[in-house]
Formats: sequence, structure tokens, C-alpha cells
Amino acid sequence: MVSPITPIVKTATRLTFRPTELCDISEVRPLLSYSPYRTCDFSVGGIFMWSDYFRYSHCIVDNTLFIRGMSEDDITRPAFSLPVGGMPLSESIPMLLDYCADHGMPLELSAVPEEALDELRRLGATEITELTDWSDYLYEAPRMATFAGKKLSKKRNHVNHFHAEFPDAIVTPLTPDVMKDVMHFYQAQSVGADKPLTADYERLQVLEVLNKAEVFGFEGCAVIIPGRGVVAFTMGEVIGDTLYSHIEKMDHNVAGAGEMVSSAFTSLMLERHPDLQYVNREEDTGDLGLRQAKLAYQPLRLLRKYNVSF
Repeated sequence: MVSPITPIVKTATRLTFRPTELCDISEVRPLLSYSPYRTCDFSVGGIFMWSDYFRYSHCIVDNTLFIRGMSEDDITRPAFSLPVGGMPLSESIPMLLDYCADHGMPLELSAVPEEALDELRRLGATEITELTDWSDYLYEAPRMATFAGKKLSKKRNHVNHFHAEFPDAIVTPLTPDVMKDVMHFYQAQSVGADKPLTADYERLQVLEVLNKAEVFGFEGCAVIIPGRGVVAFTMGEVIGDTLYSHIEKMDHNVAGAGEMVSSAFTSLMLERHPDLQYVNREEDTGDLGLRQAKLAYQPLRLLRKYNVSF
């Protein structure tokens, strides 16, 4: 049985988009808590670390965030994010349809969470395509903190090996003094020649986050070996019951450094945020090595995303 299409009501309100800049974080951040989804696109990191790459512009109407940018799988094709905020989709989607009609363009939404598809079909969506390289990896926070269970025994063994080899290693929350050491560590790292083009852009954005940490407002921690310095660090944000791990970098020559910082950061966030249940370690963007690494942590599930056309 085909679901009836919800009638679209023409609205007099017009959307006016402006470039999305770091100074907008304080205005946008409160609206993200409205999102019922756990995909990273509805986070400060997901929006502001990628605002230049996807050429984001935005506007806020009736406590609802509208973002115009480019399609996640084709940055030459204009697309919109799913509106998020106090306005229901039955009101915000007609506003986007009006905007697109006024500008002589089709409405395409990109990186739409799977949970929103049924409602978008009822609102008249005509084409839905899965973004196969852009699914987020979602994990249970308590398991990421301890690597408990048989399936994560290799990860647990890596942490134990790290402790045995570096008993004096220090795990510390990121402070201004530690950030200087983290910056020095990361500037010495390089992007592998086999990495996708997005890796070069991501590197520039990590450097910007480190330079403007107070603006992004992320939390994080670092692993330091006395006499050697920082060997791993991670940064992210908590929205609702989910920790979004936006940045995780390690010295791959130090066995267990990645597992160590991941476990330590999740443990720290569980202490600071008692309602935390999940960790989103974001997409692999088609990087097969990154995909294998994310799968090795045994995700609870993949958060699939789609392009939706009207």
C-alpha cells in the first residue's frame, strides 16, 4: 500500500542564506540538540569543520537551522541538509521547495538519516539514493571505554601491551599547555599518498581546530610518553547521549597508542557526561584502510545516509 502524500502548503516566509563561519557556532550549537538523529552531520564538527569544503551557507527561521551546500557525493551539485530545530519537516520542507522554485533549481537533500526517509516520502520525495561511503559508525560507549568482550579482545590486548611497554605514559585532558605539544606532534605528521582528497582538507581543518580550540569548544585528551612527547590525541563533542569523535590521531609506530587514546577519551567523557550511551566515529569516506580500522572496533550499527530528491 502506498502512503498518501502529505499536501504541501505554500508559505510566505522566504529563506535568505549567508556564508557559514566560525562566529556562527554559538548561534547554531543550541539548535543541534533538537536533532533526533545521531549522524555527525548534525554536530558542530560535522558542520563547521567542513563548511568550506561543502560551501555551506545557512539561515535560521523559527528556531530552525537550514543549510545550503553541495551534495556529499558530488561537490559540484547543490544540495541542502535536512532542516533541524523547532519546526517540523512538514513545515520546513515546503519552505525549501519554495526557495528552490524561486531560484529555478530542484530540491535535493544530502546526508539524510535513514530514520527521516518515510516522512520525506510522505512529503513527496521522488528519488532516494544511498550514500554508500558516508555511513557513520556507531558504538556502545561503555564497550569503547573498556573493550570488554571476546570480539574486542585484540583491542584490549593492545592497550595492555601499551601499558606494559610504557608504564609511565600519561593520559591527560587537553589544556592550553598540552595543546601546544599536540600541535607540534600533529604538524610532524603527514597524509599518506594513498589517502583520498578529503584527507588533505581534513588535515587543514584539524590544524584550524587546534589553533582555535576555544571557538569550537571540543573536549579531548592526549597520551604522552615522558621523553618522547605526545603519541596520540583525540577531540570531539557530546550532544545528547552521543559522543562525536571528530579527530583521532596517533603515532602508528607506537603500538596501542590509538586504542589507548580512544579508550581513555571515552572513559573521560563517561565521567563528565553520565547520560552518554554511544560513540559516533563518523564515516570512512571510501578509505578502505579506515573502513577496516572502524570495523575492527565492532560497531553497534552503521548509520546510513541518503540523497533525497523532490
